[in-house]
Amino acid sequence: MTAAQLAAAVRKAVPASMVGHENGLDMPTLTVKPEKLVAVCTYLRDEQSKNFLSAVSAVDHLGYGDAVAGYFGSERGRDLNAAGSWGAATTPEPPPKRFAVRYHLAHVGSGPPERVRVQVWLDDGQEVASVVPVWPTADWHEREQYDLMGIVFTGHPNLRRLILPPDWAGHPLRKDYPIGGEPVQFTDAV
Repeated sequence: MTAAQLAAAVRKAVPASMVGHENGLDMPTLTVKPEKLVAVCTYLRDEQSKNFLSAVSAVDHLGYGDAVAGYFGSERGRDLNAAGSWGAATTPEPPPKRFAVRYHLAHVGSGPPERVRVQVWLDDGQEVASVVPVWPTADWHEREQYDLMGIVFTGHPNLRRLILPPDWAGHPLRKDYPIGGEPVQFTDAV
């Protein structure tokens, strides 16, 4: 099923939920409004047989849209040997909000293993509903994103740090997390 067909089905089942859609290289992507996420995920599980949540990942787009040095490839990477791959730096399109939270869904069982990516865009500090009631396996996935990116999932049954110690300050996968290090003392003595 193409992204357009799936988006049309979601629009019909959950009105005013879709923001956009696209056919990715590996799976279709549906962008939905954060407040409609649980309803869309429930529809995809119950009516579209997406019975497996394989991952929840967050991406920090801080700085995208600004002039940056570097090269940008596709989802499959960048071919360093292709003509023009060492050319001028490019500026990516600015995203609608700072964070993208992506849910990778699949059908497990008889029939083809169709996959779909559902994403929501969030501003810094904006919360999104937990999908643990839809897929219980989202428990640890969401805790990981809370721990490392600071995404707050409302209604999560046990939202606390998963990887880092409870007293850790900040969220280390954010682009504004200070990488720092220890100060080094220099003297004029040689």
